[in-house]
Amino acid sequence: MLLQILILLVGLVLILMGANWLVDGSSSVARRFGISEFVIGLTIVGIGTSAPEMVVSFMSAFQGKSAMAVGNIVGSNIFNSLMILGVTALVAPLAITKSNLRKDIPLNIIVTILLILLGRSATMLGIGSTDSVSRLEGLLLLAIFGLYMWSTFRGEKETKEESVENKIKPAMAALMIVGGLAGLIIGGRLFVNSATQIAQIAGLSEKFIAITIMAAGTSLPELATCVVAAAKGQGQLALGNVLGSNISNILLILGGSALINPLSFEGITLMDLSLFAVAPVLIFLSSLTFKKKELDRIEGAIFVCLEIAYMALLITSI
Repeated sequence: MLLQILILLVGLVLILMGANWLVDGSSSVARRFGISEFVIGLTIVGIGTSAPEMVVSFMSAFQGKSAMAVGNIVGSNIFNSLMILGVTALVAPLAITKSNLRKDIPLNIIVTILLILLGRSATMLGIGSTDSVSRLEGLLLLAIFGLYMWSTFRGEKETKEESVENKIKPAMAALMIVGGLAGLIIGGRLFVNSATQIAQIAGLSEKFIAITIMAAGTSLPELATCVVAAAKGQGQLALGNVLGSNISNILLILGGSALINPLSFEGITLMDLSLFAVAPVLIFLSSLTFKKKELDRIEGAIFVCLEIAYMALLITSI
């Protein structure tokens, strides 16, 4: 048991270090093209900090562990929306732009509902014999992701290279990207294997481990990125990071995982899916309160309390 915990921690450290290198290297490359703060957060940083979730879910799918692959993403998105945005708003209120309200936040809600409908199609819609995301549905999610990325970069207008500071040399950025990917792959394998063994030894379900320890652990890159961004007055980068991570988790990661192996949703409870669906809606509603288009400290505190209550319910239900 102690050995598996040590392996789990080593895997987590490699994941976090790999994500950090990947994000810094990728951001450096993006900045050379003068991409805006929000788009960097939405794409490069958002996808980059989702790399731990990608590795863990892909490894889980390869090993036929649907509960871990799906639970990791469900838990991560809940943690991203409530804990990470909540803590970030406590550091500094996050302004929400008209573009966020028109496109990015609604898409976050839409893809979340779409995933629930696909995953629970047998129970909710009477389609098919089991609640799962098929390979064809995974391909659909990936196609939506590709379209979203295309529309995001097509609409990007800020192209002034000299307006963005860049301190990392191209060769170093390339090394950081390669090293980051290596750390994520090795760390992800160690993390998945040790987490599974710990769950079996302790008598816990794979879904419980995935939706708590794994989800929070693999979301640490997003948390660190958002808090630092907020402290530096880069709220749009922080918001873009969370929205980009949530959207990537559903469309890119679960879409890709379903291509590897169809993903069963039978281990995900109604409570999990309910908060999974409500969390992105709360982000939208927070922009409409107090006549200010922002996520303020009061709302941030509410978000954090909701995540803590959810974790407490999971623990007490063991």
